[in-house]
Amino acid sequence: MRIGIAHHLGWAVAVTAATDHRVVDRRRIELIEPGLPVAPVEHDGQPLDDAGLARLVATVRASAARAAGAALAEIAAAVPAPITGICLRAWPLDFPEDVAVLRRPPYNARADSVMYLQVLDDAARARGWTVHTYDPRQVERQAAALLGDRAVEVLQGPRAAWGPPWTKDHRTALAATVVASS
Repeated sequence: MRIGIAHHLGWAVAVTAATDHRVVDRRRIELIEPGLPVAPVEHDGQPLDDAGLARLVATVRASAARAAGAALAEIAAAVPAPITGICLRAWPLDFPEDVAVLRRPPYNARADSVMYLQVLDDAARARGWTVHTYDPRQVERQAAALLGDRAVEVLQGPRAAWGPPWTKDHRTALAATVVASS
């Protein structure tokens, strides 16, 4: 089984699919504990100096690590078979870590999002899961090409089976698991 993640700042949609692409779990997961800023670099840390921002980012990252780890553990405990992988939106592997660089364009607009992806990556690898990355602009089209005549059934069918919500985030997350299995 694989988990597909469509993340946002502080939360994500997680869709778990069996090897036949059948959805076995879908949920919203929190990626940060309550009371902390979801966008420390782009918003909350702007008035801070670099040292203050570094402390804030470290605090938020630690919280995100705990929240993501707990969310993945809950999913793993809820599904009927072992999770073998997770699918995350791709990010530049050479993304800077220095807060003095992160707070400047073009990095400031993506720094918080990349932090959540890195935390999810770390949490999945700590569980021994394979991490697959995807391009959110291409993944549904790629999955549809792989699925052929089954594309509508697999990608749209869960809405009928599971009921709302079944949004673009859900389809993207599921499509990522399809592409990862190819």
